[in-house]
Amino acid sequence: MVTKFRRALGVAVLGTLTLSALTACGGPESSGGGKGDTKKVTVVAHGSFVPSDEVLKEFTEKTGHTVEVLGGDDAGSALNQAILTKGNPQGDVFFGVDNTLLSRALDADLFTPYEAEGLEKIPAEYRLDEEHRVTPVDYGDVCVNYDRSYFDERGLEPPRTLDDLVRPEYKNLLVTENAATSSPGLGFLLATVAEYGEDWEEYWERLRDNGVEVVDGWEQAYNDRFSGSAGGRGGDRPLVVSYASSPPAEVLGADPAPEQAPTGVATGTCFRQVEFAGLLDGARNPEGGKALLDFMIGEAFQEHLPLQMFVHPVREGTELPEVFTRYGETIEDPHTLAPERIAADRETWIKAWTSTVLR
Repeated sequence: MVTKFRRALGVAVLGTLTLSALTACGGPESSGGGKGDTKKVTVVAHGSFVPSDEVLKEFTEKTGHTVEVLGGDDAGSALNQAILTKGNPQGDVFFGVDNTLLSRALDADLFTPYEAEGLEKIPAEYRLDEEHRVTPVDYGDVCVNYDRSYFDERGLEPPRTLDDLVRPEYKNLLVTENAATSSPGLGFLLATVAEYGEDWEEYWERLRDNGVEVVDGWEQAYNDRFSGSAGGRGGDRPLVVSYASSPPAEVLGADPAPEQAPTGVATGTCFRQVEFAGLLDGARNPEGGKALLDFMIGEAFQEHLPLQMFVHPVREGTELPEVFTRYGETIEDPHTLAPERIAADRETWIKAWTSTVLR
């Protein structure tokens, strides 16, 4: 539950190279780290990839392959490790590279192209690799969240847009993650680049002057500094960069169910992240890996994504659970950037952001 909650609220920190945690689902033949076992599929992923035992059992019953998950701490470190082990991969499938890091993975030639069965059920906006080196699996929106009670008690409208955040009434209210060390922090930076173009640094100067606080990662931002986190430690900032799926996570399991989530989403501040999976070059069980990619965009896996990992399915027609439709926000027009542009300028933007905001 803790892992799922963290996933809902954003956790993928960039940077370090460790790959540690190990979870497994499989029969007796599943030992051996994927080497020499043709009936086991090993997935290398970030630590928020937590498919249920039930859905993995369904895959095994359908295909005869068992699944082992090698989960790292975060998306950046898992990708770094995959690049370091290119040609001799630790698994068969890699899950969790998103559109902010996609070009890095593709430039490293990590994947064997494979067009997964059912890909036609996924809208073109998520199919960002025409060579089918990766398959889109889910998406989520990085957005500013707000503490409803703070604004209700003061009769103050919460912000809705990026422009709102630099207004005087929101001075010293926002906490965000470091764009150099946090995936949500990077997503928020990219939202501002998409909105303001070449003037994005000027926007951040205004945001800095309006008292934005920067912390290293999501855990610190949401649980230590945000005032609206039910599981947090009572921070004093009523605005935080998190995810559009955070409000449903705040009320999941509440009895009785509240009329509305205690937190809301500033829908004009969002940046869309799409997550992909791919068959690793050198996979020891390529047929099992292909079968898993097919399964991951199939109905059963897609339907279990929202409540298991608090992301949105990419497959058309997938029904969302009530907690998502009742308490979540549909982001109609999120900020986006082409992966090629992110690849070309990501490091330059991060350096400029660091110089502007953390000076």
